[in-house]
Amino acid sequence: MAQREQWGSRVGFVLAAVGSAIGLGNIWRFPYMAYENGGGAFLIPYIFALLTAGIPFMIMEFGLGHKFRGSAPKVFRSLGSKWEFLGWMQVLVAFVISVYYVAVIGWTINYTGFALNQAWGADPKGFFFGEYLGLTGSPMELGGIRWSILGACTLAWGVTWLAITSGVRKGIERACKVLIPLLFVLVLVLIFRVVSLPGAMTGLDFLFKPDFSKLADFSVWADAYGQIFFSLSIGFAIMLAYSSYLPKEADINNNAAMTVFINCGFSMLAGVMIFAVLGHMAHETNQAVSDVAGAGVGLAFITIPTAINTMPAPVFFGTLFFLCLTMAGVSSHISIVEAVSSSFIDKFGIDRKKTASIVCGLGFALTVIFTTGGGLLILDIVDHFINNLCILSLALAEIILMSYVVGLEDIRSHANATSDFTVGNLWNICLKVVTVGVLGYTFIMNVITDSGTPYGGYANADLIALGWSLLPVAFILSLVLKQKQAAPGFSNNR
Repeated sequence: MAQREQWGSRVGFVLAAVGSAIGLGNIWRFPYMAYENGGGAFLIPYIFALLTAGIPFMIMEFGLGHKFRGSAPKVFRSLGSKWEFLGWMQVLVAFVISVYYVAVIGWTINYTGFALNQAWGADPKGFFFGEYLGLTGSPMELGGIRWSILGACTLAWGVTWLAITSGVRKGIERACKVLIPLLFVLVLVLIFRVVSLPGAMTGLDFLFKPDFSKLADFSVWADAYGQIFFSLSIGFAIMLAYSSYLPKEADINNNAAMTVFINCGFSMLAGVMIFAVLGHMAHETNQAVSDVAGAGVGLAFITIPTAINTMPAPVFFGTLFFLCLTMAGVSSHISIVEAVSSSFIDKFGIDRKKTASIVCGLGFALTVIFTTGGGLLILDIVDHFINNLCILSLALAEIILMSYVVGLEDIRSHANATSDFTVGNLWNICLKVVTVGVLGYTFIMNVITDSGTPYGGYANADLIALGWSLLPVAFILSLVLKQKQAAPGFSNNR
């Protein structure tokens, strides 16, 4: 069997891991989560979650990937052949994410061009939903293909294909060495520009002014843990694959801590950038910051363009902002597709270029659905259930398996053996008690909420077809893939 590829340097690996973790959610989800959950006070549960769940889980996944030298299915098979299906479930969820996530990257690419002349006009909301998306009235009413979106998605898939087929060192590592430093530079340039605008400090005060009464609400703590898990790319195959390319002497614990801290630091920077802009927008339109604050797609493609219209040098800010979104999205997309591709390479021994071409080709074909008039509605349902049901359930299954079935001691010893600092019993407790408890609570509450009230007011038939069915379908397909004959070297260790 061919020798496994390796990262060219520690910096290259950390930047790639950070590139995976830093995605669109850091920019449009974290600021709103902080604002909604106590402002500056939210940093207390957020940092607590970072220390008790983010870093411990990352160390565990880095340790697993490094020890068993494989993608998610190979790692879980190494823990016991009956657990291989769990790795495939993570891979299939990652594949679904890659299919719709690239549609949003396509939007950011288009909007980078729109920013050159504020093509969204005086009514960014009407432009986005109408002229640009051609939004239909139902997820099952696809409408026509929006060709500008399809073209941008083609470009994004092409960049990902090029990075994956070029290999770990020459493709992914090189891409992330350019994308991530440039992303940080652009965000810092934007912050330097926007904090001097009228009203910016009001926006920052609104974001960071602490409301300590929120700390008594357990849902705030659950949201902090949820944000950590959603933003770190843990629990769905990516970090297992990336860490499998580390050299044998790699510092597991330090790499994990650096990845988590850099990712969370970027979230803080994004919060400063977004709320400085919102503060200026509120000042210019004589509104309260609370009236203009938002999250998700609406923030990125409606609120920010509206804010850009009120700013001096709108071309400068608009172009850089959407470039930042594009780079954050592309670096994450590369990591997601690598997690999928590496799994099929490991299992079936197919060469990298052929595997990546099949994965990217199939992914692109399915992405076409999200470039139609009903694409946003389909994306909304799929993304909700992927985040609130699939990722949480698989991360919970992984941590329960490791904590109470397989045991954490071997992985802890393996990680400590090559690390500058070691983790002890407190690490075990954080994973077995804190992480299991919070993930379990959050998952159960999500299921109860979605079972009681149809998400987004969509028809139950749409929610079943596009949402509730995802996990059962992934389970069935994972069993099929598990039964397929593997290439020599896949069933190693145990």
